[in-house]
Amino acid sequence: MEEIGFLGLGIMGKAMSMNLLSHGFKVTVWNRTLSRCDELVEHGATIGETPAAVIKKCKYTIAMLSDPAAALSVVFDKDGVLEQIGTGKNYIDMSTVDAETSSKISEAITSKGGCFLEAPVSGSKKPAEDGQLVILAAGERALYDAALPVFDVLGKKSFFLGQVGNGAKMKLVVNMTMGSMMNAFSEGIVLADKSGLNPQTLLDVLDLGAIANPMFKMKGPSMIQGSYPPAFPLKHQQKDMRLALALGDENSVAMPVAAASNEAFKKARSMGLGDLDFSAVHETVASGKGSS
Repeated sequence: MEEIGFLGLGIMGKAMSMNLLSHGFKVTVWNRTLSRCDELVEHGATIGETPAAVIKKCKYTIAMLSDPAAALSVVFDKDGVLEQIGTGKNYIDMSTVDAETSSKISEAITSKGGCFLEAPVSGSKKPAEDGQLVILAAGERALYDAALPVFDVLGKKSFFLGQVGNGAKMKLVVNMTMGSMMNAFSEGIVLADKSGLNPQTLLDVLDLGAIANPMFKMKGPSMIQGSYPPAFPLKHQQKDMRLALALGDENSVAMPVAAASNEAFKKARSMGLGDLDFSAVHETVASGKGSS
């Protein structure tokens, strides 16, 4: 593939752009705070002054933005994607948004002759750095096929899920499940501790049983220490819970566990924990200020 444009250099976007550079891709980057681009420039990236400038320069542009509002503004605002998108231009949005947002972006891009693919990812900072993300793509099949060399660098497995919206929905289901599990795990750690058990022993027992999983193993030790370096910020997890609950509303699916988990994440945000890792929801139980 020719030069790749990359819009959005948060925790994920920065790691993914760096990965592309280290695998020999030419990358032009843009971020709302342009100073975020400096480290990537040191590794060979070029800066695009606006999203429109990146689209103009690159045949393929990837976006990795924080939420639906950011994803929409980069496309529709002044100097945005729509000002330069057209025939022969390809836009891959890897942000986690709802299906409605994804469809709105898709319609705008395709109406100007551009190609669109949504491709949200499952995985946080470390998988992004290691190229071990799971890519949940939907939209233009030809663009998916053309993007596979890039996806093979960024991820360990890519899925093509059909029409636009399906990638967004799959990502929300995955993150809703993850957020609900994190709350149950937090309650387990605190219950073990308050019951006079060693929480580390709980981790060892869980790791040997049927509910062993990488998230418990990776997050558990730092949670016990009360340390939450942000791999996936809690405020973004709460946003995904909210979007998943809205999807549940649309489909008349009762989600009492997810709803309770969302309340816990909201409580954590009110406690000032939004920029910490989503595992900081543990503090809503550990501090005795639970969401109930």
